[in-house]
Amino acid sequence: MRKNIVSDAIETLCDVCTELCEKRFLHKIVLSKPLISDEIKSVVSLKLISGASVIQVETYSTDNKVYHQNVKNDIRPFFRDLFYRYNQINVMSSVGDCQYMMSKKGKETMIGCHKIQNGLKNGRGQEVQLQKNNKTKNYILLGGEDFLKKLGVSDDSGRVRDRMQSKFRQINKFLEYVDSIVDKLPEDNINIYDLCCGKSYLSFAVYHYFRYYKKKNIKMVCIDLKADVIEYCSNLAVRMGFDGMEFICMDINEYDMVNKPDLVVSLHACDIATDIVLNKASENGAKVILSTPCCHHELNHKINCQPLSFITDHSMLRQKLCDAATDALRILKLESEGYEATAMELIDPEDTPKNIIIKAIKKANPSHEKMVMLREKYLYTRKFLLGE
Repeated sequence: MRKNIVSDAIETLCDVCTELCEKRFLHKIVLSKPLISDEIKSVVSLKLISGASVIQVETYSTDNKVYHQNVKNDIRPFFRDLFYRYNQINVMSSVGDCQYMMSKKGKETMIGCHKIQNGLKNGRGQEVQLQKNNKTKNYILLGGEDFLKKLGVSDDSGRVRDRMQSKFRQINKFLEYVDSIVDKLPEDNINIYDLCCGKSYLSFAVYHYFRYYKKKNIKMVCIDLKADVIEYCSNLAVRMGFDGMEFICMDINEYDMVNKPDLVVSLHACDIATDIVLNKASENGAKVILSTPCCHHELNHKINCQPLSFITDHSMLRQKLCDAATDALRILKLESEGYEATAMELIDPEDTPKNIIIKAIKKANPSHEKMVMLREKYLYTRKFLLGE
């Protein structure tokens, strides 16, 4: 906790969050960038326990454990103690959202709080539906799968480790999107590529889904530049008996897709690596592409658009604009190449800010005229944003 410092911004935020809780308008509060070294983040939400509304805080610690605390009384003192332990606080409510940040130099920034205050004053907002504390989720993967144990996602008993809970939810949600496009793929003998596969949590999950959940024959090629990771995953695939998996260490730009891809997946290929993945998949006529982008830096460094300077002059808003614009351009480019493409939420925003999945399905008979029009729109938009 900050010693001998009283922040007017945090005190105001305490008042606002207390009122949001009392009126049941709060969705959640995500606190990050902790001042306490053994904490990672905390998440605050309203829960329904034994018929009563309770404030529940989940604190994720560096010892891979999650600690829970339920608060019924003295709400404001609880918030005051909690908020002073973090340098970033994101509040989401039915009235609106706000964000508090403190820089390394001690500069405070508060965005959106005034809007929530006005909303509360003017009677806006509606009660949120409270979750019961024992809420369960039906997942495709259960946690006891052998590959999850080998990858360290679960312990030997099949319990998902606390520090891997968000990764487990992320993989399962990705598999739900895979499940939604199975009818777009061949009945059997499916060719799948995981480009920029990294440690291959997703690769093993997708292989397991098709081979053992759907009982289909597949050939899966996983490519990444990290030799040690590729060697580790290749050995693990052998030990698991996943004989339809092949791991290759090389630049995906240089890889020749001998077998035409039916499905291309990619989980958080960093920055322009996502564009390389999408281009490779499209150029080789992949029937379906599922890709989650990551680290949108390229446009943020190059954007030069005077009409949007009222946004780009502010670093945080500039980054948010570039995040959205980059993925929108990717979708537009895929549409110009004959795909039906869209962006959707991957998992709960509290788990990761890298939360978009691009889903693209190759059209059977795309309109050439429309593709040309979309290509022109794509090129015009790029020039507009880059000031060319």
